[in-house]
Amino acid sequence: MKMHRTQRYAISVLLVAILFGGRPAGAQSEGLASESLPELRLSLRDAMEAAIDNNPNVRLFKERIETARAASKTQLGALLPNLSSTVRQSRQTVFLGTFGLAPVRSDPFSIFDARANVSQSLFSLSLIQRWRASREALKVAELESETTKFDTMSAVGLLYVEALKAEATVKTRSSNMQLFEELLELARSRRGGGMGTGLDTARLEAQLENERQQLAAARYEVERLKLNILHGLGFAFDVRLTLTDPLKLEVSSPPTLEDAVVAAMAQRMEVKAQQQRIRTASLTLNSTESERIPSVTAQGDYGLIGNRMHNTLDTYNVGLFLTVPLFEGGREGRISESRSQVNQENLRLRVVANQVVLDVREALVTLSSAKEQLAISQVGLQAALKELALARERFTVLTAGSNFEVTNGLNSLSRARDNTVDAMFRLNGARVNLARALGELDKLN
Repeated sequence: MKMHRTQRYAISVLLVAILFGGRPAGAQSEGLASESLPELRLSLRDAMEAAIDNNPNVRLFKERIETARAASKTQLGALLPNLSSTVRQSRQTVFLGTFGLAPVRSDPFSIFDARANVSQSLFSLSLIQRWRASREALKVAELESETTKFDTMSAVGLLYVEALKAEATVKTRSSNMQLFEELLELARSRRGGGMGTGLDTARLEAQLENERQQLAAARYEVERLKLNILHGLGFAFDVRLTLTDPLKLEVSSPPTLEDAVVAAMAQRMEVKAQQQRIRTASLTLNSTESERIPSVTAQGDYGLIGNRMHNTLDTYNVGLFLTVPLFEGGREGRISESRSQVNQENLRLRVVANQVVLDVREALVTLSSAKEQLAISQVGLQAALKELALARERFTVLTAGSNFEVTNGLNSLSRARDNTVDAMFRLNGARVNLARALGELDKLN
């Protein structure tokens, strides 16, 4: 039988925790970039799936489901028979009264009593509605757990995309440094040949160190984001995380606004959970109102009684009880409170629905904007590459030329690359946000 990918990752991380859990803090910080650490390769899909099983918040909501299930069983118990038994052997005397001025008691005697007692609610609409409300509350807990799963998947997915952006930034900074180093060597050679000035060299050296500093910051950002991904997954930190998915340059066409809103209202767990809360509150209100309705309970007992265990007679008692509520001072207050709770849940549904529509609209607008920005940035990148090529040619050919144009060209190229990376990040982030807004994160690849 093939093992699920998430299970394999969980087992591998468990082994990592066993092997490396006792490392000192200093060794842990030094090992962030060490090649000796075990590698954990994750795609975007793998990361989001792993978050479902390992994130502490998701596991917490799973425990809340168990709490709600236990509460439902408790409410069901009020409708089931209650059976108990007692066995008593006593030695006692009885006060017989006062004769003359002296009190009189009986001689000591023994009583043995073994008895079974049973009671059963035959009809109580209030208890029935209370049990139904607890079942609906269990469904609310399950839907809240699903909501937390999607929130966690979305958070991990966005961290993944942000880490890809940081890695792309590292690559662009490295490319920029390589260009500055080449031009710096050219400027030094020109200066040695009497065709350049110290200002040209100093300007390129300053730009090179500026790129070196930004490269170091970008590398730190990559490590920071990877640590946050591992934290979101609930995995051990002593691993070398490798992100296998690239930033996408194209995404599939999104649905229309009308279709997207309809799909989101049908699929978002927040909407389903809120609708379930309304049903739970309505059943709680019905349960409180049903306390006015008479209830019927059957009770009985059967047992043996006598002086000794071997000297007894069987006795029984069977009764049918009709309880008719006449007046209870706090009932009307509880009914009003429950009715207000129903009204509040209905208002919260409107709030949730408005938020869902807002999420969908924002995701669609952001995705459209990101596509446009990516197209513009690609045109700008081509123009910057052309500008730099022409500036390098002039700097190489003209004996009295300054590297000022080359520096401007490099700065333009750096901005164009940053704009492209930023646009790609926005496009991929909008893709995750749209899937979350539609409730379709489980379909995102």
